Amino acid sequence: MTDDVQKTIDEAVKGNKVVLYMKGTPSMPQCGFSAAVVACLKEVGEPFHSVNVLADPAVRDGIKRYSNWPTIPQLFVRGELVGGADIVREMHAKGELAAHIKG
Repeated sequence: MTDDVQKTIDEAVKGNKVVLYMKGTPSMPQCGFSAAVVACLKEVGEPFHSVNVLADPAVRDGIKRYSNWPTIPQLFVRGELVGGADIVREMHAKGELAAHIKG
């Protein structure tokens, strides 16, 4: 991963309260897992920044190295990795996602 990609990812993660690295965009997700996380975030009602990893292969590879997490989507809240689709859906079902984001 180049230093520029690392820096760009770090700035996005630390510069936004909620960031979702996903396949596609919130209005047009390109995989079911990304769509599921977007749906959870929309239900929580907190604005979020999204990054379409399909638009740049360097970012797609870079985010996996940055977070040491092998899959996409990846949700970050206040600079920390929350997890992927399964974790986000489980937290949302338990009411923990909104508390974590708004807390």
